[in-house]
Amino acid sequence: MATTRFSVSGMTCGHCEMSVREEVQEITGVTDVEVSHETGQLVVTSEAGVDSAAVVAAVEEAGYQAVPA
Repeated sequence: MATTRFSVSGMTCGHCEMSVREEVQEITGVTDVEVSHETGQLVVTSEAGVDSAAVVAAVEEAGYQAVPA
């Protein structure tokens, strides 16, 4: 398993977290997603590493901005 961390900006509540989680979970190979609007952190666990660009795109689809941490 591989873990990749991102900083996400723009989240303010639990609904924001849910939106990000739902989009990122759709990425092939992702096994777990932890996200916190309080810390602005997103932790993605995957089988063999995840494409950072795919995660950033998924977060943008949810309406927020992400950068690898």
